[in-house]
Amino acid sequence: MAGVITASEASWIAPFTGLTPRTFGRLLTALRREGADAYSQGRPWKLALEDRVFLVAAYWRTKNTLSQLAPLFGVSKSAAARVTHDFGPKLALQPRSRFAKNTVLIVDGTLVPTRDHAVAEQSKNYRCSTNHQVVIDADTRLAVAVGRPLPGNRNDCKAWELSGAKAAVGNTMVIADGGYRGTELVIPHRRERGQDELPAWKEEHNRSHRKVRARVEHTFARIKSWKILRDCRLKGDGVHHAMLGIARLHNLALAG
Repeated sequence: MAGVITASEASWIAPFTGLTPRTFGRLLTALRREGADAYSQGRPWKLALEDRVFLVAAYWRTKNTLSQLAPLFGVSKSAAARVTHDFGPKLALQPRSRFAKNTVLIVDGTLVPTRDHAVAEQSKNYRCSTNHQVVIDADTRLAVAVGRPLPGNRNDCKAWELSGAKAAVGNTMVIADGGYRGTELVIPHRRERGQDELPAWKEEHNRSHRKVRARVEHTFARIKSWKILRDCRLKGDGVHHAMLGIARLHNLALAG
């Protein structure tokens, strides 16, 4: 059965992946260099590497289920499921191992509604969700680390360490919102007990802090254009692999 859409037709790439054809080509080059298309024993893939990557990105980007996407690529639903299971982890963002001396990072948690209740809990959005700690570079706005998912009712101040995000950034300066009290991160000034208002210099610091920290909220808005993060049907580590992969695609799209 012939497919309807393919990565060889450049006009399909941007609507289904959020990447330009040129950026998609750079992604393929990086994956080949990383050995994503290395020969393995067993039945060979029906789809070429570019179409397998295209299928995974399209699954993350759109609301279409695998039952809907599989006929578009000319494969069965089970074959499409195997592609997403195999290539999801290969698209994962690799956390940065080193940071420049004056680097400033921003962290915040975002909730991803998840169907797998084994890894999710009801949270403040009234849905079963997972909490993902995302760290970005304050200057470039690129994602540098994504922590492992925790139940959505877990506080950010606890999730920061338990998710592995804290270990991923080491001693680099990180700013965060007021929900990270007690973590030694740079957070806004708060009024002390009995204090009616903050001194002017603290108010000025808070204004500057809010302007910079807003960049992570803008990042969340962009990564959630990959619609699987609005209602993730994947089980087990699927939501983690999707979050890491989408962080990498976001970086590629942002860098051009």
